[in-house]
Amino acid sequence: MTQATASAAALARDPAWHGRIGGFIAFLVVLWPLLAWSEFRPWLLFDSQGLAAMRGFLAGFLPPSTAPDFLALLARSTLETLAMATAGMALAFVLAAPLAFVATRALSISRIGPGPGVWRAAIVRQSSRFVLMVLRAVPEVVWALVLVRALGLGPGAGVLALGIAYGGLLGKVYSEILESTDTQPARALLEAGSGRLAALLYGLVPGAAQELASYTVYRWECAVRASVVMGFVGAGGLGQLMDQSMKMLNGGEASAILLTFLVLVLLADGISAALRKALA
Repeated sequence: MTQATASAAALARDPAWHGRIGGFIAFLVVLWPLLAWSEFRPWLLFDSQGLAAMRGFLAGFLPPSTAPDFLALLARSTLETLAMATAGMALAFVLAAPLAFVATRALSISRIGPGPGVWRAAIVRQSSRFVLMVLRAVPEVVWALVLVRALGLGPGAGVLALGIAYGGLLGKVYSEILESTDTQPARALLEAGSGRLAALLYGLVPGAAQELASYTVYRWECAVRASVVMGFVGAGGLGQLMDQSMKMLNGGEASAILLTFLVLVLLADGISAALRKALA
């Protein structure tokens, strides 16, 4: 073997393959008992009895229902779901924006140098992070269950549930996005005597605008799906209509509702692409 061939073979070999194989084996060792505890048995899907049951169930979904009275009800429920998701996201943004502003370490004036407010700033920042953690710790469907009992059936409970739960999610991710972007412009503004709000708007937001907009639209898409799930617990919208259709074993109506879900997801993708292009 020539020296050039030996050098090429040495370069082709992955120097970290021992660690990669060891990590993969450790992953399998940890994953296997988790799959066993979760009763994950996908081979049951291919059982003859299971396949026959699924075929019979899916066959009832075709063709989608086109009855005029149902389509009118579907349009009303779709608008209700969009209103619930949009209003919930607006409330979530109102909660998330100030909390993320306080929790973002890159906007802390105390980081510039030592001063009497270092400990106070740290306490306020950690308190805001704790509030964000509490808000997102409880799933939105649990908030909906509680609020439906307090406010009664209808989309109002869904709006509040989405606003509370997604406020915690948005605030956490907003803070992380702002801290992961280039923080030097914001630091320079703070060192020059600028206020924190100006450092946010002119130092951090321009570099993170695309990612912030994309994540916000993605969360709106998630809010649409979540509002559908909350409809099963009485929060109205497409979820409540789907619950009624499934209980009545009306597969045609259920498939029409699923197609509406698909259209809403495509709408969210289009809005996200348009925003990213506008902010590029």
